[in-house]
Amino acid sequence: MDNKLFYKGFYGLERETMRVDESYRLAQTPHPFSEESITRDFCENQTELITPVCHSIEEAVNELEKLDKKVRETLDKQNEKIWLYSNPPHIDSEDEIPVANFTGRHSGKRAYREQLEQRYGKKLMLFSGVHFNFSFDDEYLKTLFGGEDFSRLRDEFYLRLYKQLCRYSWLLLILTAASPLYDRSLFEDGAEGVVLSEYASIRNSEKGYWNSFVPILRFESLDDFVKSIEEYVENGQLFSASELYLPIRLKPKGNNHISNFKNGVSHIELRMFDLDPTSPLGIDERDLEFAHLLIMYLSTLPDLEYTPKLQEQAIRTHKEAARFDLDKVYADGVPILQKAEEVIDEMSVFFGDNSLAQDILAYEKDKLTNRLCERIEKNRTCG
Repeated sequence: MDNKLFYKGFYGLERETMRVDESYRLAQTPHPFSEESITRDFCENQTELITPVCHSIEEAVNELEKLDKKVRETLDKQNEKIWLYSNPPHIDSEDEIPVANFTGRHSGKRAYREQLEQRYGKKLMLFSGVHFNFSFDDEYLKTLFGGEDFSRLRDEFYLRLYKQLCRYSWLLLILTAASPLYDRSLFEDGAEGVVLSEYASIRNSEKGYWNSFVPILRFESLDDFVKSIEEYVENGQLFSASELYLPIRLKPKGNNHISNFKNGVSHIELRMFDLDPTSPLGIDERDLEFAHLLIMYLSTLPDLEYTPKLQEQAIRTHKEAARFDLDKVYADGVPILQKAEEVIDEMSVFFGDNSLAQDILAYEKDKLTNRLCERIEKNRTCG
């Protein structure tokens, strides 16, 4: 693709980590930050960093680095650290997991988290990771379609992209799964010791953070998509749209509330990235660049009829792709590592003589045989 606008976009990162004390136990101090860009996720000792919207991945990573530095400096003063691993450290009891203490006009956030606690338990909420947010520049989209129907066509474009990303979420997972080790207390109260899981990423596996049912969504229009989510809320299967736990999300314009989809789609969010303990910030910039390339490539594919059967299959494949041993895991009827190589090769043809893209693709292709999760297990890199 020679269209320079195609490469332009808007980027944002969110990173969750647990706070721990000097003994690597969950910190029991209150959240020590007041900035909206340094907040809490589920619990009081789970710190979430939120970058501003940026014009490049490099800029977003730099913003994350600034926030990370501020957090580390503050925590150092109270003899605490961040736990740079997706699986939590040792947990003596759920009493060590205080629900995030939102108050005042944000008290509804606490009530929502207490509902989640009742439905899922606290331990499941401690899985942490990185979310990558992206949108194309509207100037590029206007080269594809314009006129009076631009808003509708833009929403349809993101619905098509969403379907393709759901179909290929497993590819990003097998390349970035980074949490094969876990403390036994995660699943056995009172147990101790770090052990190797059958999963390279527990949070993305069948033991991870999923709804108790397989959500089936509709894609005829953005209105139909929204209504299909609202129906799960109305019948009580979801407390709110935010409880829809899928690797990919569409986000509305304005505040992140489903009613704001009336203003259209803002961006797309990729939620499967584990914290990478081999990278100082918990994420390798090259993995984000690859995600961007994948988004670009998938955005050009023909529309997909995303039937209930295909939606169920996509979730099943994603969960299976979280395994440490992928020898018996398939995608589209092909061994998954072989399928991953085929997709990367197709992307290589697509990006042609773009040397920067080719370098990223070569880096990721090498990780199919030199997997991150295997290196972490070998070196026992945890936290």
